[in-house]
Amino acid sequence: MSPVCRLSSEGEVLILDGGLATELEADGFDLNHPLWSARILLEAPEAVRAVHARFLEAGADCIIAATYQASFPGLARAGFTGSASESVFLSAVRLAVEERDRFWSDPANRTGRRQPLVAASVGPYGAFLADGSEYRGGYRMDDAGLAEFHERRLAVLAGAGADLLAVETIPSVREVRVLSRLLERLETAPPAWVSFSCRDGERLCDGTPVTGAAADLAGCSRVFAVGINCTAPKHFASLIPKIYAVSGKPVVAYPNGGGTWDAVRKMWTGPTGNPADALDFAAPALEWRRLGAGLVGGCCRTGPEDIRAIRQAFAGEFA
Repeated sequence: MSPVCRLSSEGEVLILDGGLATELEADGFDLNHPLWSARILLEAPEAVRAVHARFLEAGADCIIAATYQASFPGLARAGFTGSASESVFLSAVRLAVEERDRFWSDPANRTGRRQPLVAASVGPYGAFLADGSEYRGGYRMDDAGLAEFHERRLAVLAGAGADLLAVETIPSVREVRVLSRLLERLETAPPAWVSFSCRDGERLCDGTPVTGAAADLAGCSRVFAVGINCTAPKHFASLIPKIYAVSGKPVVAYPNGGGTWDAVRKMWTGPTGNPADALDFAAPALEWRRLGAGLVGGCCRTGPEDIRAIRQAFAGEFA
């Protein structure tokens, strides 16, 4: 069953995974590097596989491959040729697919579950800059430059064997529009979601009203869901209905745990938005679902315990 069909079912929701980088840091890896989690993909791929496994075991219906920070310019900066960079993208998706298939091959994991999906992450231009621009969006790059940055990677990931494309943490309405055009030009591609990073309950990080960005995606046939990620949880109850009303598509909602991203030290600082008790993450997730969210999970500073709490909450509501 396609993701779109899943979301059209009464009461259906796709539970996403949580913060891949957060879990890698918890495992002792240093992500203070321009390639961030993609560095661990290159140096210790089994560690990435182990994180995928933990999220699947926690109840995720979709795991996101470790391609967010990987880009052709970023990998070139690290000494990779174009073909070697393509291999990095393909290997990240293949690793996630293999772990999904391993999980699903165990009959014990199929009780009350549908086969999980794999999404290939498409991060923003700001992630390549590695200076926190994905939380500002004030790029010094014109539309042609943004298109050149995204086009080849998008084409490779579209054909990498993932079930979905996760075009995520997009802070700029110009980048949203460029990506929408590129998605429509792909000859073949899996369904995509596009999610914004937002500064408050009304605007993208670049200051654009979220309704304007969502409206730009309403007519994009490749995009099956529109939403928000890596944004403080307190803003989601305001953002979700605005996006749903304008786009007419299921909303994807996966917040970070709160705090501020320190782009110099490559780490989150400040208090988290979630209490230590992971079960408290479930109540807002249920509210977001009622407001129009069809995909719900977590981003940075969320872990398997949060995903488990969300799955248990939805299991109780739709039982």
